[in-house]
Amino acid sequence: MLEVRGINAFYGRAHILYDVSLNVRPGEVVALLGRNGAGKSTTIKSIMRLVRCDSGSVHFEGRDISRAPPHRIARSGLGYVPEERRIFGDLTIMENLEVGRQRARDGAPQWTTEKLFELFPNLRERAQNLGRQMSGGEQQMLTIARTLMGNPRLVLLDEPSEGIAPVIVEQMAKAITTLKREGLSVLVSEQNLHFAKLVCDRAYIIEKGHVMYEGTFDDLEAHPEVRQKYLAL
Repeated sequence: MLEVRGINAFYGRAHILYDVSLNVRPGEVVALLGRNGAGKSTTIKSIMRLVRCDSGSVHFEGRDISRAPPHRIARSGLGYVPEERRIFGDLTIMENLEVGRQRARDGAPQWTTEKLFELFPNLRERAQNLGRQMSGGEQQMLTIARTLMGNPRLVLLDEPSEGIAPVIVEQMAKAITTLKREGLSVLVSEQNLHFAKLVCDRAYIIEKGHVMYEGTFDDLEAHPEVRQKYLAL
C-alpha cells in the first residue's frame, strides 16, 4: 500500500535521511523505531512532502506521490497525525473534527463523529470544550480523530505516545488496535518499544538517518544486541 524507495531528505544543506526504504502492506501496522533525533519524524514528513527529498520515491496504492504537494497527498487518502498535534485551540472539539472532514472512500473505513466518540470516549464528554482546554493526551486523541474524519486508507502516526500519561497510552494502544481491525493501514513513528509491541506487526529501526533493521517483534526479541545498540537510552 505504501512503498518508500531510497529517499534522501535534507533540512537546508544538512543531509538527514540516507537511502531510506520501507513498506506498509494493506491492513498492517508497522513501527518506525529509533531514539530521539534518529530520523523518524523526518521520514514521516518526507512521505507527506513536508521535507525536501532530492532523490528516491514514494508510492501510495501504486501511484507515485513523490512530487505531489501535501494537500493532494492528504486528499488521496493518506492521513497524517503530526507529533506537534496542531489542533485549533480556539475551536471546540466538534469544530476541530469538522475541519478534517473528507468524502467517504471506497475500500476505506468510514468515520462519523459518533464512531469516533466510541473510539475516544473522552472526546464525547468534552465535545463542546475548546481545544486549548484539553489535556495533552486528549489533544492527541483529537488529532487522531480529526485525521480519521478524512476517511484515510493509511495513517502516518508521529510519536503518538510521546508526553502523555500512562493511562492515556493504554487507551491509545486500544484505539490503534481497533483501527487495525477496521482494516486501516498504519505507520507509527515511536520511541516506546513496549507501546509499539502492543500494536504493531513488524518494525523498522532507524539510526542517524539510516534504516538499520527490519523484522518482526519476535525476531527483535531474539536479538537483544540490536535493541541495546539502537534503542537503549
